[in-house]
Amino acid sequence: MDIKAHIQQIAQQAKAAAEKMRENTAEARQSALFMMADQISAQSNAILAANAKDIEQGKANQLSPALLDRLSLTPARIDAMVTGMREIAKQPDPIGSIRALHTVPSGFKVGKMRTPIGVIGIIYESRPNVTADAAAICLKSGNACILRGGSEAFHSNQAIIHCIQTALANSALDNHIIQYIDTTDRQAVNEMLNAVGLIDVVIPRGGKGLVKVISEQAKIPVIKHLDGICHVYIDEYADSDKAIAVAFNAKTYRYGICGAMETLLVHQKQQDQVLPTLIDKFHAAGVSLVADAATAQSFGLMTADEIDWHTEYLDAKLSIRVVNDIDTAIQHINTYGSHHTDAIVTEHIGQQNQFLNRVDSASVMVNTPTCFADGFEYGLGAEIGISTDKLHVRGPVGVADLTTEKYIILGNGETR
Repeated sequence: MDIKAHIQQIAQQAKAAAEKMRENTAEARQSALFMMADQISAQSNAILAANAKDIEQGKANQLSPALLDRLSLTPARIDAMVTGMREIAKQPDPIGSIRALHTVPSGFKVGKMRTPIGVIGIIYESRPNVTADAAAICLKSGNACILRGGSEAFHSNQAIIHCIQTALANSALDNHIIQYIDTTDRQAVNEMLNAVGLIDVVIPRGGKGLVKVISEQAKIPVIKHLDGICHVYIDEYADSDKAIAVAFNAKTYRYGICGAMETLLVHQKQQDQVLPTLIDKFHAAGVSLVADAATAQSFGLMTADEIDWHTEYLDAKLSIRVVNDIDTAIQHINTYGSHHTDAIVTEHIGQQNQFLNRVDSASVMVNTPTCFADGFEYGLGAEIGISTDKLHVRGPVGVADLTTEKYIILGNGETR
């Protein structure tokens, strides 16, 4: 196979489909999404069987427990995939909506109209649900998408994309609006990153290594996030029972997600109220704990190294630091965090507002575990990833985030 020619052909087909999409109605896009969801639901057993092959191969390749968790599909996860797709289908259609329409002194009206970006390239690892989520979000937002999943999820992705393409074949849409690159040759990624003029933006979703390589090599814009070094800070004014519940859930809900808490910060006035119980609960759950020197000595834990504060474990390991005040906690988060998701547990409105204003992260939470950092949980239906960039979008990337705006001017023969 001539990889370069193959990717060029796919990208050209996607560009043509994206242009044709501007002629399709919101109803046609919605109908296609419902058909895609129905197909995935109907073929859930086939998808699970395909996923079992990937899991078996992943174990043979000695993938980490965190990666196997990301790779694994269950009936509940497929149901969530289907539900997310249907929720996306039901959302208000953003394309063509006009805002801020106003009359200027020259006499004409000026406003902004929401419009698709064009062709979105998605390069991802491990999680086969990304195939469905990305396809649905791109389609709802009027974009064409080119999907390139990881080799570890090859069979799962093939099964899901078969459902999507079957639905498209029976819809009013161009079936090139969603395409999947089924070669595992890494040259395909390089060609996508160099498809200037054909692919408008690329979104990497995977490990830090993948995101770093794509960010450095891409000749087209990239929407990305690197790490999910998330913190929970238990403030001096926290309710201790609430704090224990939030911190434990933030870490143990799922270790392999980017919203998992990696560092727990505890105000010194709370350490004796919350740490003994939390340490017992974490140990019972099999979580390895490291802490600052004084805390490690007080509670019989291993001492954290400097690298621990910089690490996204994605595993059953947690760093703990006791701090003297909220200023130190915020400074720690802004220094060591990845600007992904950070939370405070407090009953004090002043402390809450200070944390919300000063923590420079894509999601900042109050009395809520960081594992809620997810597009579905935010009411977006699903997400295409969580961006820690500040341009063009920040946080979970949903339907509206894959659109842009253009100025429209409505005149009546005015001259300048």
